[in-house]
Amino acid sequence: MNKQTNPASRTAKLYRMAMPDHLCPYGLKSKALLEREGYAVEDHHLTTREETDAFMEKHGVETTPQTWLGDERIGGYDDLRVHFGKETQDADETSYQPVIAIFSVAFLMALGLSWAMFGSILTLRGAEWFIAISMCFLAVQKLQDVESFSTMFLNYDLLARRWVRYGYIYPFGEAFAGILMVAGALTWLSAPVALFIGTVGAVSVFKAVYIDQRELKCACVGGSSNVPLGFVSLTENLMMIVMGIWMPLKVLVL
Repeated sequence: MNKQTNPASRTAKLYRMAMPDHLCPYGLKSKALLEREGYAVEDHHLTTREETDAFMEKHGVETTPQTWLGDERIGGYDDLRVHFGKETQDADETSYQPVIAIFSVAFLMALGLSWAMFGSILTLRGAEWFIAISMCFLAVQKLQDVESFSTMFLNYDLLARRWVRYGYIYPFGEAFAGILMVAGALTWLSAPVALFIGTVGAVSVFKAVYIDQRELKCACVGGSSNVPLGFVSLTENLMMIVMGIWMPLKVLVL
């Protein structure tokens, strides 16, 4: 980490776009980061396109913001993070953050519903809600861009490869089954849908990952996912299988 320690030198010069119709978000992030690191910021605004172009030509740079610490040009926001030893994430880097967010919020929502309905967070219905809400959230991720999802889905799903339209139907089926399971309604319809798509999905993922040993991105959280295909996607499908079996069984037993 190349961090300046001389108190007299802890002044940063920041040049960022601040136009009437565009306020650069990375410029604001750079300023906030510098201030958190204890720097006094000389904040220079580039207020027109012409001024910005002239600045970039003068300093031989292609982007703004640009930061100087003393006489050293650090660069843009990502360069500044690297300079201060902060983590940066490549756009193509795999990440579990989307599924962690989905399952965490679904879990907390299920606990909240359980508390509201039964006065306890540890209920069987709460566990059912957790899976059903997770299904709905995962379906929403796919439904944001069905075209991209279906394209990524074709990389590994066995049924979609035989019948391409299945890739477009899948997220609607997942949302449909999840919503009915949240309501506890029409189990005779929601359970077969969940069981079918869950089983096909589980077999497809298992074959692609554990038999063919392919390294693929998972379409489970949408068509722009950087989540690796494997345990998470298999878990999603197993959850649907469990619900597809449990919901009608509960009706028969209880």
